[in-house]
Amino acid sequence: MYRYDEFDATMVAERAAQFRGQVARRLSGELSEEEFKPLRLMNGLYLQLHAYMLRVAIPYGTFSSRQMRRLAHAARKYDKGYGHFTTRQNIQYNWPALVDVPDLLDDLAEVEMHAIQTSGNCIRNVTSDQYAGAAADEVEDPRPWCEIIRQWSTFHPEFSFLPRKFKIAVTASDNDRAAVRVHDIGLRLHKNAGGDTGFEVIVGGGLGRTPYVGHTIRDFLPKEHLLSYLEAILRVYNLEGRRDNLYKARIKILVNAEGAERFRGLVEEEWAQIRSSGIDLLREEIERIHAYFEAPAFEKLPGESVALNAQRDGNGEFDRWLRVNTVAHKIPGYAIANISLKPIGGIPGDISAAQMEAVADLADQFSFDEIRATHEQNLVLPHVRKEDLFKVWRVLKAAGLATANIGLVSDIIACPGLDYCTLANTRSIPIAQRISERLADLDEQESLGELKIKISGCINACGHHHVGHIGILGVDKKGEEFYQVTLGGSAGEDASIGEIVGRGLSSGDVVDAVEKLVQFYKSERNDGERFLDVYRRIGADPFKEALYAAA
Repeated sequence: MYRYDEFDATMVAERAAQFRGQVARRLSGELSEEEFKPLRLMNGLYLQLHAYMLRVAIPYGTFSSRQMRRLAHAARKYDKGYGHFTTRQNIQYNWPALVDVPDLLDDLAEVEMHAIQTSGNCIRNVTSDQYAGAAADEVEDPRPWCEIIRQWSTFHPEFSFLPRKFKIAVTASDNDRAAVRVHDIGLRLHKNAGGDTGFEVIVGGGLGRTPYVGHTIRDFLPKEHLLSYLEAILRVYNLEGRRDNLYKARIKILVNAEGAERFRGLVEEEWAQIRSSGIDLLREEIERIHAYFEAPAFEKLPGESVALNAQRDGNGEFDRWLRVNTVAHKIPGYAIANISLKPIGGIPGDISAAQMEAVADLADQFSFDEIRATHEQNLVLPHVRKEDLFKVWRVLKAAGLATANIGLVSDIIACPGLDYCTLANTRSIPIAQRISERLADLDEQESLGELKIKISGCINACGHHHVGHIGILGVDKKGEEFYQVTLGGSAGEDASIGEIVGRGLSSGDVVDAVEKLVQFYKSERNDGERFLDVYRRIGADPFKEALYAAA
């Protein structure tokens, strides 16, 4: 795990001190809210419906037990006792008082955390595969490359005021757990025919008002050229991206207006000029960053645990959690343990201070002091010995964190919606809660298999509804909350944008609609087919007929 050097520490401390002065000027009335807005946004502070909200960066989703305990402290001292994990692997506090935010930032700085570049028209928090460094199917750990991008992009003078916000994700697996194809830039580490490792470069993906799946503009980029190529992409965007229209300012609009081939040509032309400036990464610097991510001191263990097999026998609840919430690790005798933040009837992504401390204790004892946040609003203990899984599960169960639903129908992504957000048209959280309660039976959920529901309270798509197998978008109709259903979306390696299936549904009807879709899927599926597989096989019309026939 990366540790801040003196440059990082100085940068964070100076920014916190600077913001303290800006807050004092706002509180004294020297700055109006309009004058204060660009200053607070550069420090991750939003003004929502009822209070300010602070978004804290967790670069590439990796953090320690010490940092988690500090997040718990912040939840108790400055919020209402909880935090909310987001789809950018960040954590948000929804209720801090403005006067307390400088102290909150100082407390975070003590454990190498901050809110820099979690908002504003800049390069946001770089995200990655939550299983990085542990996954059996990865080419290599992608997190060192995320850290290189973080260092390059933080306060980059040329890219601090882009046409719009900019998001980068990196993965190193053919199984895309980082949604790289729906980012402004997605990077996939893979091997070419010669056995060398480099990047597939994908540009122009994104959700929101105009959703697109990104285009591959380079099949293979040697690793040492990463920064120069990113610089070329950002320069083309900075020069050619629209600044006259907020809704047409994202790079996805530029790429799709120019066409992928022309955009590729512009980038290659710019790159040819940049490379002569010597921006390419030196081997020594690559090795220096990689050294921070050396593998933990894994033990030599048998692949199977006799104790684990005995513990799961006769304990159906634990056995289900093992099947659903744990994933194969690349080291024999270890497993990846997912922690669901989606209890039945709960608020997706929310976690209390006490639960944070329980997770921190588990990371200390059983996961080499590492925790991961996922873009699907859950947590991960990446390196757990199989023989320790029962102990981990018991602690999670006692803390209310052992729901066995990862990837299932109640593992719902939902934005804060109209309960918090000034941009939202409708509520998202109550819809997610009601769906999870309606489809609560875990036997049934497991039999349904992978089924991803994603809910957004407005067209900005913070709940990623466009790439849900079932997507739900809240829309306002003359002051009433309605919900539009999309089907067939995916954020994975088979990325696709969901199709709108028909008219909007009232808040009273939308849960029934989801249940109808699930029942129709069950009636049509062949052995082993996911919801998405059935939808792609038979098309939209049968689902639409099933959804609206009785209406």
